[in-house]
Amino acid sequence: MATSETQSSTWLKWGALGAGAAGVGALAVVTATSGLAAYFARRVVTPEKHRADDLSILAVITDGPKLQVVLEATPDTVIEGTYGLFFDGNRGHAIIGPIISYVPREGSVTREVLAVHSGDLRTATAGWWSGNLYSHPEQLALDYEDVTLELPDGPAPAWLLPAPDPGHTWAIMVHGRGATRSEGLRAMPTAHALGMNALLISYRNDGEAPKTADGRYGLGVTEWADVEVAIDYARSRGAKDVVLFGYSMGGAISLQTADLARNRKYVLAMILDAPVINWIDVLAHQAALNRIPNYIGRYAQLMLSHPLGRRITGLAAPVNLKSMDWVSRAIELRTPSLILHSIDDDFVPFEPTAELAKRNPEMVTFIPFSKARHTKEWNVEPARWENSIEEWLRPRLGRYGLPRD
Repeated sequence: MATSETQSSTWLKWGALGAGAAGVGALAVVTATSGLAAYFARRVVTPEKHRADDLSILAVITDGPKLQVVLEATPDTVIEGTYGLFFDGNRGHAIIGPIISYVPREGSVTREVLAVHSGDLRTATAGWWSGNLYSHPEQLALDYEDVTLELPDGPAPAWLLPAPDPGHTWAIMVHGRGATRSEGLRAMPTAHALGMNALLISYRNDGEAPKTADGRYGLGVTEWADVEVAIDYARSRGAKDVVLFGYSMGGAISLQTADLARNRKYVLAMILDAPVINWIDVLAHQAALNRIPNYIGRYAQLMLSHPLGRRITGLAAPVNLKSMDWVSRAIELRTPSLILHSIDDDFVPFEPTAELAKRNPEMVTFIPFSKARHTKEWNVEPARWENSIEEWLRPRLGRYGLPRD
């Protein structure tokens, strides 16, 4: 535990930007710097309460029994593939398919509407774009069971989707930051084709599971304990081992689970989609995207990782960013891992993924995608995504060696 003297010297380091400043102008610069760094740090760990309808729906065209939707052209909506469109404050949901026309000069793109699961798309004026095609297992016409996981902070909902011909390995789906357990529904055909029952979990502070006292994301440092409960549950229902499917921050959570969980020896393999391999790299990238100077981004990282930063971030405990740097820790990863990651990912850069695979080729296989941006590899190339997982994972199922420590 740090002494008061140590804490004081640390706070002086945080204020070093203003130590030699003279006059009111310099003080204002320092104050603005600290405020921007604090705002950035808090945003990283604070869950969003509501997803904003930030995509304009320009028109809906009726073509006999079919619908077409004219959308604002964005870097996401002009990419071929199949996507979800949520609207009317998340009460409406449609599946959007191929591009029919794209008019750059008008800033619009017209796409085919494959299905409307809820709401009236014809009256909608705005929504939000998602890689999640489905919001509930019923939309896939799959059998499912609502189950409850007793997490450290209380009971949390999960879906159990049994495979038609189940084996002894279960899939546990770990969603990303700002997403929900529905993110794993895209992977259900793959999981079931491999004979895996699938458990789609919620975890602390994600809007479905209970909040912690601080109500903040731990970026993987805390959430892995909830996956540990999910592994125990799967084992209690007959699973011999599990495969973790982790999306984005869910990848960071899965990596922490395989590293720290009491029952980590039952993690047979990991399938990671656009995972956070190194939070320091991601935070630096996000700071650059938001035109935040590099030194302010580093200041925000210090706020997140130092005990005294809790006063600013609201975290109950600091986030050890270095412990989640799997490029530096590459040789320590001993769980076979398949990583699917788009080289144009605008949120989580792919370079740490490529470097991890280079440093630990024995355990890590990296399959690059393109034009998929963030966690939309399946949406752009579903057959390739599914075949890559099946070909890599099938030989590993049913092989039970000595348990790892």
